[in-house]
Amino acid sequence: MVHITEDMVRRRAEHNECQISSLEEVSLHQQDIERIEHIGRWCQDLRILYLQNNLIPRIENLGRLKKLQYLNLALNNIEVIENLEGCESLQKLDLTVNFVGRLSSVESLQSNIHLRELFLVGNPCTEFKGYRQYVVSSLPQLKFLDGTEVSRSERIRASQGLDEVRRSVWEQEREYLERRAREKEEAQRKAAGEERGNKERKPGSDGRWYTDINNAVPGSEENKENVMNPDPDEEQQEREFWHTPCSFTPESRLEAHRHLEEKKTAKEKENEKKPKAPRTLITADGRVMNVNEPKLDFSLTEGEENNTVVLDLAVYRHMDTSLIDVDVQPSYVRVLVKGKVRCGGLKRTVTNLLG
Repeated sequence: MVHITEDMVRRRAEHNECQISSLEEVSLHQQDIERIEHIGRWCQDLRILYLQNNLIPRIENLGRLKKLQYLNLALNNIEVIENLEGCESLQKLDLTVNFVGRLSSVESLQSNIHLRELFLVGNPCTEFKGYRQYVVSSLPQLKFLDGTEVSRSERIRASQGLDEVRRSVWEQEREYLERRAREKEEAQRKAAGEERGNKERKPGSDGRWYTDINNAVPGSEENKENVMNPDPDEEQQEREFWHTPCSFTPESRLEAHRHLEEKKTAKEKENEKKPKAPRTLITADGRVMNVNEPKLDFSLTEGEENNTVVLDLAVYRHMDTSLIDVDVQPSYVRVLVKGKVRCGGLKRTVTNLLG
């Protein structure tokens, strides 16, 4: 589970010199956040809060944001509109593509007298017969619902036959909640079955899953082939996961997210580079290897008269000499520049250093 941390908020407060107590706008979208927390205590001057495209199942811990004017919670897993009574300045609430099926929960926004815009597009409640009439009559302060202006004539019409509309909405809501209860029960059974299945399976010695651990022999050719080639059963399971029809629910959305995260983690582990072995400068038979780790330009000249060899090595500008270490031996010269080796063997009186 991803939590809202102080560091996360500060990284998004660069425009405010990383000061979060006086922050007026913060964007925490697409962070896989699963719970709203801390924001109400840390950022009480917030006017705009973006929390869209996360995994938030419930509106909570925002009651202290008295100055909040715009709250974006689109593309989350919210099922009930609640706990916004304390947001006294709220003018715009975006709940596009959530799972709000308890339409009667919009009445909790009646105390938000400054609320002018409400978005519920893509929620199950918008499919209820009488949805718009119910919301317009329940929230007389609204100016726009789902991006469409609420006209004076529409508001008058919404108040007509309201009792019948309410009874119809409550009946549809009851049926929806019964269906949701069955969906939750089914999701719990599925999760329990998968957990039992995982416990019954045995891990092979190579970290993969096998029915029989004796079929996974470390170092065997068959085992190496299994590592190189994807398991056909695993590919089939992957296809079934994405192509099997299922209801679009908070549980299925969360399941898809977990599945993608597991695949991403497995791929990252698979692609992890092994640490490089220490570079060999001198072989077992005494041969000196030519190495140029820092990739520096150099030249070697032989002094015929004095029988000397001059090494001219170009180093980085303004570099401290303490970062250079030179080791001259009868058979090789080694120069250490900022921890990187420049080494080459000497042949007679001429040094042959190859990059």
